[in-house]
Amino acid sequence: MSSFPEFALDRAFGHPRGLLGAAGGWLMAHRNAATEQQVVRLARLSGAERVLVVGPGPGVGLRAAAGQAAQVVAVEPSEQMRHAAAHRCSGLDNVTVQGGDAESTGQPDAEFDVVMSVNNVQLWPDRIPALAELRRVLRPGGTLLLSTHSQWLPGGRAGLDADVRAAGFTDVQVWAWQPRGRGPTQVQARAVRPG
Repeated sequence: MSSFPEFALDRAFGHPRGLLGAAGGWLMAHRNAATEQQVVRLARLSGAERVLVVGPGPGVGLRAAAGQAAQVVAVEPSEQMRHAAAHRCSGLDNVTVQGGDAESTGQPDAEFDVVMSVNNVQLWPDRIPALAELRRVLRPGGTLLLSTHSQWLPGGRAGLDADVRAAGFTDVQVWAWQPRGRGPTQVQARAVRPG
Protein backbone atom coordinates (compact mmCIF):
# COMPACT_ATOMS: atom_id res chain seq x y z
CA MET A 1 0.00 0.00 0.00
CA SER A 2 1.27 3.48 -0.89
CA SER A 3 2.21 5.88 1.85
CA PHE A 4 0.17 9.06 2.17
CA PRO A 5 2.79 11.33 0.55
CA GLU A 6 3.07 9.04 -2.51
CA PHE A 7 -0.72 8.82 -2.72
CA ALA A 8 -1.06 12.60 -2.47
CA LEU A 9 1.64 13.22 -5.08
CA ASP A 10 -0.02 10.77 -7.47
CA ARG A 11 -3.43 12.43 -7.03
CA ALA A 12 -1.96 15.91 -7.46
CA PHE A 13 0.55 15.34 -10.27
CA GLY A 14 0.82 11.72 -11.44
CA HIS A 15 -2.84 11.07 -12.20
CA PRO A 16 -4.56 14.30 -11.12
CA ARG A 17 -8.05 13.92 -9.71
CA GLY A 18 -10.25 15.44 -7.05
CA LEU A 19 -9.23 18.37 -4.91
CA LEU A 20 -5.56 17.38 -4.96
CA GLY A 21 -5.75 17.18 -8.75
CA ALA A 22 -7.23 20.69 -8.92
CA ALA A 23 -4.44 22.01 -6.69
CA GLY A 24 -1.84 20.14 -8.74
CA GLY A 25 -3.27 21.55 -11.97
CA TRP A 26 -3.07 25.08 -10.59
CA LEU A 27 0.56 24.54 -9.56
CA MET A 28 1.42 23.01 -12.94
CA ALA A 29 -0.14 25.95 -14.79
CA HIS A 30 1.86 28.47 -12.77
CA ARG A 31 5.14 26.68 -12.03
CA ASN A 32 5.61 25.03 -15.45
CA ALA A 33 4.68 27.99 -17.66
CA ALA A 34 8.27 29.11 -18.37
CA THR A 35 9.30 25.57 -19.25
CA GLU A 36 6.25 25.07 -21.47
CA GLN A 37 7.09 28.29 -23.34
CA GLN A 38 10.74 27.24 -23.69
CA VAL A 39 9.83 23.88 -25.23
CA VAL A 40 7.49 25.58 -27.72
CA ARG A 41 10.34 27.99 -28.62
CA LEU A 42 12.69 25.03 -29.12
CA ALA A 43 10.20 23.49 -31.57
CA ARG A 44 10.67 26.48 -33.92
CA LEU A 45 7.14 26.16 -35.23
CA SER A 46 6.37 27.94 -38.50
CA GLY A 47 2.59 27.61 -38.57
CA ALA A 48 2.47 24.55 -40.84
CA GLU A 49 3.25 21.77 -38.35
CA ARG A 50 1.12 19.08 -36.76
CA VAL A 51 2.14 18.78 -33.09
CA LEU A 52 1.41 16.12 -30.48
CA VAL A 53 1.59 17.20 -26.83
CA VAL A 54 1.91 14.29 -24.40
CA GLY A 55 0.56 14.92 -20.91
CA PRO A 56 -0.41 18.59 -21.32
CA GLY A 57 -1.83 18.85 -17.79
CA PRO A 58 -3.87 22.07 -17.61
CA GLY A 59 -2.87 23.02 -21.18
CA VAL A 60 -0.46 25.95 -20.86
CA GLY A 61 2.02 24.54 -23.39
CA LEU A 62 -0.82 23.20 -25.51
CA ARG A 63 -2.24 26.71 -25.92
CA ALA A 64 1.22 28.13 -26.67
CA ALA A 65 1.85 25.50 -29.36
CA ALA A 66 -1.61 26.08 -30.86
CA GLY A 67 -0.71 29.73 -31.47
CA GLN A 68 2.20 28.66 -33.69
CA ALA A 69 1.18 25.35 -35.33
CA ALA A 70 -1.40 24.27 -37.88
CA GLN A 71 -2.86 21.49 -35.72
CA VAL A 72 -2.18 20.39 -32.13
CA VAL A 73 -3.37 17.15 -30.57
CA ALA A 74 -2.98 16.45 -26.86
CA VAL A 75 -3.12 13.03 -25.20
CA GLU A 76 -3.69 13.11 -21.45
CA PRO A 77 -4.56 10.19 -19.15
CA SER A 78 -6.25 12.31 -16.45
CA GLU A 79 -9.87 13.17 -17.18
CA GLN A 80 -9.61 16.18 -14.88
CA MET A 81 -6.60 17.54 -16.78
CA ARG A 82 -8.26 16.82 -20.16
CA HIS A 83 -11.14 19.05 -19.08
CA ALA A 84 -8.74 21.74 -17.82
CA ALA A 85 -6.71 21.68 -21.05
CA ALA A 86 -9.83 21.75 -23.24
CA HIS A 87 -11.19 24.69 -21.20
CA ARG A 88 -7.90 26.62 -21.50
CA CYS A 89 -7.94 26.05 -25.28
CA SER A 90 -11.65 26.63 -25.85
CA GLY A 91 -12.23 28.71 -28.94
CA LEU A 92 -9.10 27.40 -30.68
CA ASP A 93 -10.23 25.30 -33.63
CA ASN A 94 -6.80 23.75 -34.21
CA VAL A 95 -6.67 21.92 -30.83
CA THR A 96 -7.93 18.43 -30.01
CA VAL A 97 -7.65 16.94 -26.50
CA GLN A 98 -7.98 13.15 -26.19
CA GLY A 99 -7.40 10.39 -23.68
CA GLY A 100 -4.11 8.55 -23.95
CA ASP A 101 -0.55 8.51 -22.72
CA ALA A 102 2.99 8.16 -24.01
CA GLU A 103 2.80 4.37 -24.38
CA SER A 104 -0.63 4.44 -26.03
CA THR A 105 -1.30 7.65 -27.93
CA GLY A 106 -4.01 6.23 -30.19
CA GLN A 107 -2.56 8.28 -33.06
CA PRO A 108 -1.76 7.13 -36.65
CA ASP A 109 1.75 6.29 -37.84
CA ALA A 110 3.94 9.21 -38.98
CA GLU A 111 1.19 11.76 -38.22
CA PHE A 112 3.17 14.53 -36.49
CA ASP A 113 6.06 16.87 -37.25
CA VAL A 114 6.78 17.51 -33.56
CA VAL A 115 6.08 15.60 -30.35
CA MET A 116 6.62 17.45 -27.08
CA SER A 117 6.18 16.66 -23.41
CA VAL A 118 6.90 18.72 -20.28
CA ASN A 119 7.30 17.27 -16.77
CA ASN A 120 5.80 13.97 -17.83
CA VAL A 121 8.71 11.65 -18.66
CA GLN A 122 9.33 10.82 -15.01
CA LEU A 123 5.80 9.38 -14.81
CA TRP A 124 6.19 6.89 -17.66
CA PRO A 125 6.38 3.34 -16.22
CA ASP A 126 8.71 2.14 -19.00
CA ARG A 127 10.43 4.86 -21.00
CA ILE A 128 11.70 2.85 -23.97
CA PRO A 129 8.26 1.56 -25.11
CA ALA A 130 6.83 5.06 -24.55
CA LEU A 131 9.61 6.63 -26.60
CA ALA A 132 9.14 3.98 -29.31
CA GLU A 133 5.45 4.93 -29.49
CA LEU A 134 6.38 8.59 -29.87
CA ARG A 135 8.86 7.67 -32.60
CA ARG A 136 6.09 5.73 -34.38
CA VAL A 137 3.75 8.75 -34.53
CA LEU A 138 6.46 11.15 -35.73
CA ARG A 139 7.01 11.53 -39.45
CA PRO A 140 10.54 10.75 -40.72
CA GLY A 141 12.66 13.79 -39.87
CA GLY A 142 10.20 14.82 -37.12
CA THR A 143 11.41 16.22 -33.81
CA LEU A 144 10.94 14.95 -30.26
CA LEU A 145 11.25 17.53 -27.45
CA LEU A 146 11.20 16.54 -23.78
CA SER A 147 11.68 18.49 -20.57
CA THR A 148 11.40 17.31 -16.98
CA HIS A 149 12.49 18.21 -13.45
CA SER A 150 16.03 16.88 -13.07
CA GLN A 151 15.55 15.76 -9.47
CA TRP A 152 12.63 13.45 -10.43
CA LEU A 153 14.19 11.92 -13.56
CA PRO A 154 15.18 8.27 -13.04
CA GLY A 155 18.66 7.71 -14.49
CA GLY A 156 19.31 11.42 -14.93
CA ARG A 157 20.55 12.96 -18.17
CA ALA A 158 22.64 9.94 -19.14
CA GLY A 159 19.72 7.56 -18.64
CA LEU A 160 17.37 9.68 -20.72
CA ASP A 161 19.97 10.01 -23.47
CA ALA A 162 20.47 6.23 -23.55
CA ASP A 163 16.72 5.52 -23.62
CA VAL A 164 16.03 8.00 -26.43
CA ARG A 165 18.79 6.37 -28.51
CA ALA A 166 17.54 2.87 -27.65
CA ALA A 167 14.08 3.84 -28.94
CA GLY A 168 15.59 4.53 -32.38
CA PHE A 169 16.05 8.31 -32.41
CA THR A 170 19.09 10.05 -33.89
CA ASP A 171 20.71 13.47 -33.47
CA VAL A 172 20.05 13.17 -29.73
CA GLN A 173 20.92 16.16 -27.54
CA VAL A 174 20.33 16.23 -23.78
CA TRP A 175 21.14 19.23 -21.60
CA ALA A 176 20.25 21.02 -18.36
CA TRP A 177 18.15 24.19 -18.46
CA GLN A 178 17.28 26.56 -15.62
CA PRO A 179 14.07 28.59 -15.88
CA ARG A 180 14.63 32.28 -15.28
CA GLY A 181 13.55 33.40 -11.82
CA ARG A 182 12.14 30.44 -9.96
CA GLY A 183 11.79 26.80 -10.79
CA PRO A 184 13.90 23.68 -10.55
CA THR A 185 16.53 22.73 -13.10
CA GLN A 186 15.11 20.86 -16.07
CA VAL A 187 16.64 18.08 -18.13
CA GLN A 188 15.71 18.73 -21.75
CA ALA A 189 16.15 16.54 -24.80
CA ARG A 190 15.80 16.97 -28.53
CA ALA A 191 15.98 14.09 -31.00
CA VAL A 192 14.94 13.25 -34.56
CA ARG A 193 13.12 10.31 -36.05
CA PRO A 194 15.44 9.09 -38.81
CA GLY A 195 14.16 9.19 -42.39
